[in-house]
Amino acid sequence: MDCIFCRIIAGDIPSHKVYEDDATLAFLDINPASQGHAVVIPKEHAADLFSLSPDALAATAKATQTVARLLQRGVHPEGINILQNNGPSAGQSVFHYHVHVIPRWSGDRALGMWKPGATDHAAFATLAAQLRGGEGA
Repeated sequence: MDCIFCRIIAGDIPSHKVYEDDATLAFLDINPASQGHAVVIPKEHAADLFSLSPDALAATAKATQTVARLLQRGVHPEGINILQNNGPSAGQSVFHYHVHVIPRWSGDRALGMWKPGATDHAAFATLAAQLRGGEGA
């Protein structure tokens, strides 16, 4: 088993677990962006959002909300980022679907946030129509 997250689920690699249910596991990130930065994973192995089953996705979303609430009570952040990457170009480095739950405080510089781009309504309309045409693909 080469997947580090599958090995964590199996208990072969230790983790600092913060939440677990039948379908998911959440633990503190070993390279945290901030205090309390947690990772939520489905126990079902899937490389990314595109290969994850709908049931595992729903369970992971529910667990993500639970972990966010635990962090809210435990470390009292001013905000929380929910981050999920798919593919190397998007920053994914572990190919087992996972969600980062990152507590935030003013001025913490935990994540470099993007600057809003320009709005081109004609281009948006074209893209939206193109995407709607591909629904269910």
